[in-house]
Amino acid sequence: MVRIAFIISGLSTGGAETMLLKLLEKLDRSKFEPTVISLTNEGEIGKKIVRLGIPVESLGIDSVFSILKGIIKLFVLLKKLKPDLVHTWMYHADLLGGALARLARTGPVIWGIRNSGSVLNRIKPETRFVVNTCAKFSSLIPNKILCCSERSRLEHGKLGYDLDKMVTIPNGFDLSRFFPDMAKRKAKREELGINSLNPVIGLMARYDSQKNHPGFIKMAEMILAKFPGVQFLMAGTGVDSQNVELKKTVDATGFPTSFHLLGHRTDIPELMNSLDVLVSSSFGEGFPNVLGEAMACGVPCVVTDVGDSAEIVGDTGRVAQSGDMFNLANGVLDLLRMPKEDFIALGAGARRRVESFFEITQIVQKYENFYLSVMMKNLGQ
Repeated sequence: MVRIAFIISGLSTGGAETMLLKLLEKLDRSKFEPTVISLTNEGEIGKKIVRLGIPVESLGIDSVFSILKGIIKLFVLLKKLKPDLVHTWMYHADLLGGALARLARTGPVIWGIRNSGSVLNRIKPETRFVVNTCAKFSSLIPNKILCCSERSRLEHGKLGYDLDKMVTIPNGFDLSRFFPDMAKRKAKREELGINSLNPVIGLMARYDSQKNHPGFIKMAEMILAKFPGVQFLMAGTGVDSQNVELKKTVDATGFPTSFHLLGHRTDIPELMNSLDVLVSSSFGEGFPNVLGEAMACGVPCVVTDVGDSAEIVGDTGRVAQSGDMFNLANGVLDLLRMPKEDFIALGAGARRRVESFFEITQIVQKYENFYLSVMMKNLGQ
């Protein structure tokens, strides 16, 4: 039995946190004994992990004044757990968790990178400092560095991370949860007051500068000039009518009733099924979960070429350069103008692509094999 300590920056709802949950749901518990440690709080994802019967420890680091106390708690916890393997997720956890794991003399340390690394100018200065510090210590602290996308691996190599230690395993998707369902499509559209004949374009992303909500709205204006009946569904933390900045941008289009600001949602499979096209307008991504979720539901995607977005979509959608909302709009218009049978075939191809490359059981098997290979290599040293 391999005891693994997963150390993550936080457990609120997000792509990295959700992938950790999916991994833990499928991890072979006859071979691996996981414990999850959050540097901040338990969050929504933490509660779900606890329901799996997996211990979750929250350190409560929420300001500079609680860092020292959190560091001491983490060191004591690692000494108590004596994990055979430590897998940290996200920059702050990589630096703090990795360093303390070494001091506590645990088993091998794996860093986890969940960001593309190509948009350091758009992240907080303190996070940028952590990234640069991690780069300096990447040859000393981790045994391996696990990236969620190939673009992420290459970009972090440019930042100074030790490329020789870096490995890529993509995110995975539960095809029993995300699948085409006409009943869900009909019910969700009725709930939202959207006519069954209106095309629906979606953006599923928390309100964050990297996700480029203003760009999505600008793209929407271009589409509405050609197809006035199109509806735009936007969901994610902070994406609601209480967001004054976002609401002002939507109202300025002159088509406020064409936008649905849904905020944080838990009915993602239903929302994905209500869409005709999913858009990712982001400036930066690692491996966006929403693309795999939409594609698994038979929904084609139009994306900016950030992270591994283009590689995920393949020939089942359309790709524009980061920041190019004109061509992003043209990509959506291209799909909306397709003959119905061709559009349906494109969605079916998207589903098959997820089945072939990103099915969750296959991905978890890759994680398990990776963990065992790191353990074996460490024993052989």
